[in-house]
Amino acid sequence: MTQGAGQGPAMRTDTLRDFRVPVTEPALHAVATGLPDAPPVYGEYPAYYESGAAPSVPPQPGYPPQARTHQPAAHLPAAPQPIAPPQSVAPQAAAPQAPYLDAHAHVRPDVEPAHAMTEAPDEEEPEGYTPTYRDLPVIGRGALGGPGDTVQVQYVPQDQAAGPGPLYVVGDVHGYLDELVAELQAQGLIDAERRWSAGNARLWFLGDFTDRGPDGIGVIDLVMRLSAEAAAAGGYCKALMGNHELLLIGAKRFGDTPVVSGAGTATFQAAWLLNGGQRTDMERLQDVHLQWMSRLDAAVLEEGHLLLHSDTTAYLDYGDSIEDVNDTIHELLNRGDADITWDLFRKFTKRFAFRDEGTGPAAVRELLDTYGGSRVVHGHSPIPYLLGEVGTEDGDESRGPEAVDGPHVYAEGLAIAMDGGVTMAGKLLVVQLPLSD
Repeated sequence: MTQGAGQGPAMRTDTLRDFRVPVTEPALHAVATGLPDAPPVYGEYPAYYESGAAPSVPPQPGYPPQARTHQPAAHLPAAPQPIAPPQSVAPQAAAPQAPYLDAHAHVRPDVEPAHAMTEAPDEEEPEGYTPTYRDLPVIGRGALGGPGDTVQVQYVPQDQAAGPGPLYVVGDVHGYLDELVAELQAQGLIDAERRWSAGNARLWFLGDFTDRGPDGIGVIDLVMRLSAEAAAAGGYCKALMGNHELLLIGAKRFGDTPVVSGAGTATFQAAWLLNGGQRTDMERLQDVHLQWMSRLDAAVLEEGHLLLHSDTTAYLDYGDSIEDVNDTIHELLNRGDADITWDLFRKFTKRFAFRDEGTGPAAVRELLDTYGGSRVVHGHSPIPYLLGEVGTEDGDESRGPEAVDGPHVYAEGLAIAMDGGVTMAGKLLVVQLPLSD
């Protein structure tokens, strides 16, 4: 599989990824779009806006700090159109240029906002789809880059007496396929052809496969294929649901449908664009991807490690056991209700529950006492934000995200942060557990 799955170069969208750390755990931040009668849009990080200011308010000096070098977002592909089932996809003519979002998520006032599908996908299963358990890959027509593509795997018998293989976890990928491939190869998990080469090893992704980076769908396709190949070799490759999976599902299913928000009216489409949604990902998103994401679990316990996506205690709202949490979230997501899906997204966008030296360890212990394990391992909050290393007012980047070279252990040793900040020139982390510390 090559980056882009047969598509042209992906245009990067500037996003609110590099603002300084707020003092308290943020809620979704509402930003006026400047369009008549338009609802505000919502971002994961609070920006610096003056009340009632026009969309052209300049950023504060020194912010945001330098992010990864990327192409300007002034010429994005056309707004995504409803995608037909894979078997009926036909070539489309080029469409007019679509509106863009700048680094502070302001929409151009001279254009209408982009639209996406506003209804839940058809509940009928696509042609050739075989129902599986939710932690197994769902591979169907068109899932790997073209109609009729399939995954060919060869079963390799393993010595069951040897026990399970080594355990690895992967932090937030956010569309950086090439960086993911490089790190998986460095750990010996895949070979030069991007095929599973780790035998009975166990690999867990902590969520957030798409948005901000150039090839989120390519990342999902790779993880789906590796899941099949690892299972055939006696190991496994599995994944947790992140808030960006919920965001992408919502943007596809509900588009511009208004949802109830504590800060006013919101839409998934606006929130998705604000948080780095890539139009090329939406254009390539297919039913098999949506089905796979919808089946992902939210939490799992592996050898004393409680694996989660978000550093929040919101998981406690959904059950007193890991099984209850996963079942409840799946049931709520499968209702196809925009407000319910938005509430899930909102809760799992919360962060920094473990960061405060006074209250953080107690928050981690509450999760561990409820669900088991001796340590929480999470993604979601970039390590540079947890450390406050996001640059300074004078532009000094000496303490910036480039300094991240491994997981961050904190909250009295009870929490391990795995988001190395790949979206801001940090590092995409692939680490073997337990840590040697």
